[in-house]
Amino acid sequence: MSPNVVSVLRATPWKTLGLCYLFGAMWGAGGLTWGLMIRYLGVGLGVAIGCGLCAAVGTLVPPLVQGDFQSLVAAPGGLQALIALLAGVAISLVGIVVTGAAGMSKEREMSEEQKKAAVAEFDFTKGILVAIFSGVMSAGMSFGVRAADGVITPLAKTTAPATPDLWSGLPGLVVILFGGFTVNVLWTLFLNFKNRTTGDYAKPDAPLALNYILSAFAGVLWYLQMVFYTMGDSKIGDYKFSGWSVFMSAQIIFSTLWGIVLLEWKGASPRTQKLLGAGLAILVLSLVVIGYGNYLKPAG
Repeated sequence: MSPNVVSVLRATPWKTLGLCYLFGAMWGAGGLTWGLMIRYLGVGLGVAIGCGLCAAVGTLVPPLVQGDFQSLVAAPGGLQALIALLAGVAISLVGIVVTGAAGMSKEREMSEEQKKAAVAEFDFTKGILVAIFSGVMSAGMSFGVRAADGVITPLAKTTAPATPDLWSGLPGLVVILFGGFTVNVLWTLFLNFKNRTTGDYAKPDAPLALNYILSAFAGVLWYLQMVFYTMGDSKIGDYKFSGWSVFMSAQIIFSTLWGIVLLEWKGASPRTQKLLGAGLAILVLSLVVIGYGNYLKPAG
C-alpha cells in the first residue's frame, strides 16, 4: 500500500516530523482523559461536549491557522461552496448536541440505583474541565493529519517507489500514532509501577491469551478507522478540513446505531427516542450538506 514509508520519513524535515509527533502525543493525552470525562459527566453529556469540541476544533482551527478560507473564498464559486461546507459543519455540531441531549434524557429516566452505577462520581465542574481538555486535545489527530498533508503526503506521492494517492496519508499516520503510542505507554507504565501491577502481564491465573488477542483485535479495528479516514481525506481536495466533521459525525451515528442493536436504549421514553432520532437525522443531514458543499467546489 505504501512501499516508500522509510524513504519518505527520511526525506521529511525534522520540524514536520516533530509537529506530527507532538500532535499525536496531544491526541494521545486527549484519549487518556476521555474515560475520566465519561466518569464525571456520564455518556450522554460527556460525548456531546467531548465530541462537539473535538469536531469543532479539529475542523475549524487548521484552515484558520493555515489561511485556507481566504484562498478558497477568492476562487471562482468558492464562497458558495465554503458557506455550504460551514453550514454542514454547524449542522453536525447541532446533531452532536441533540444526540447528547438524548443521552442526558435517558440518564435522567434511570432509577437512583442505575444512576449511581452509571455515574457514581458525577461532578459537573470537574467534568466540564476534563471535557474541554479532552475534546480539544483529541483534535490533535486532525492537526497531525493536516501537518502531514503539507509535506509527508506529497513526498509519499513523488518519492520512488511512489505511494498511490489513495494510500498517501499512511506515512504520516506512522509518526502521528507513534506520538499517541508514546503517551499511552508512559502513562500505562506509570500506573503499573504506582499500583505495583507490572506482574499482571504474565499472571498465570488470568486469561492472558484471550486478553491479548482481543486487545490486538480492538487495536487493528481502531487503526482501520484512521486508514479509511486518510483514504477519504485524499479524495476531498481543497476542502479537506470538512472531512473531520464527517468523520466525527459518522462515529456518533454508527456507535449510536450499534447501541440500539445492543438494546442500550431499550425502555427509553418516547421523548428520548424522538430526541435520539432527531439527533441522528440531523447528523445525516450534515453529511448531505457537506457533500453538497464539496460538489459545489471550484474545479481544479
